Amino acid sequence: MKYAWASGALLAAALSGCGGGIPAAPNRPVTLQFDARVGEEPFECGRSYDGIGTTASRITPSDFRLYISEVALIDAAGQAVNLTLGQDGRWQYRDVALLDFENGTGPCRNGNPGLHDRIEGHIPPGVYRGLQFTLGVPPALNHADPTLAPSPLNLTAMFWSWQAGYKFVKIDMATSGQAQGGSTPTHQRAAGFPVHLGSSECVSPSATAAPAACHRPNRVTVRFDTFDPDTQHVIIDLAALLRDTNIDINTPGSAPGCMAGPDDADCRRLMPAFGLAFQDQAAGGQRFFRPGKAR
Repeated sequence: MKYAWASGALLAAALSGCGGGIPAAPNRPVTLQFDARVGEEPFECGRSYDGIGTTASRITPSDFRLYISEVALIDAAGQAVNLTLGQDGRWQYRDVALLDFENGTGPCRNGNPGLHDRIEGHIPPGVYRGLQFTLGVPPALNHADPTLAPSPLNLTAMFWSWQAGYKFVKIDMATSGQAQGGSTPTHQRAAGFPVHLGSSECVSPSATAAPAACHRPNRVTVRFDTFDPDTQHVIIDLAALLRDTNIDINTPGSAPGCMAGPDDADCRRLMPAFGLAFQDQAAGGQRFFRPGKAR
């Protein structure tokens, strides 16, 4: 369904042509709502969910955060028109937004208080019919010094190193076969089967130097040719992401879960689910995001 935000601009143009001198209509505010779910169930950090992955495992998530950037609406001609994000000093900076579905309590105590499930901005008047965005942090911001970065790029939990950059997605969870890691008063070990997506094979002199390039940038462009933000939400489905993966085992000698390494066998089915090619698996279509009706 197309939705029109053009009437004011068309009226202004018509009157201006007749000498009316009325200025063009102002930009239109846009709010994009994101719903984190596990299948059809709403996501709650610390709640357990059954029937996940190839072993129908039980998962108990302890973190769920991701960066979205380069948000645009698709106009009637099929062109992407960039959304100008509101600069709120916490969740949105330049063209990057952090979506945060953990609440910093219970199993999620290593996170932060506060939730954020929407992206807000404005766009020129026009007729728009779809949505496009990127999962990930743009290259110009991905390899900067996080100690000098403004929020939401100043979270150490979402950063690997200057060489690799940010974790575009951070999902931590205990599973039936991979229990929660132990802890000390100052350190929490990796839990169960984490899924951390970011750039890999980044070439630089050291882990503390920005790279000239990353062989696998691992950014994903998501596009819905039909999407109405007034009536639809973007569903982020953890069950769909994990559908073809055995989350109850970890390949011996590899990092816990999937850390986006090019040789990590535990990423073999996960990366295509993000819409990324991996080893002998073609990218195909991503299934982490889908449009859905507002609850």
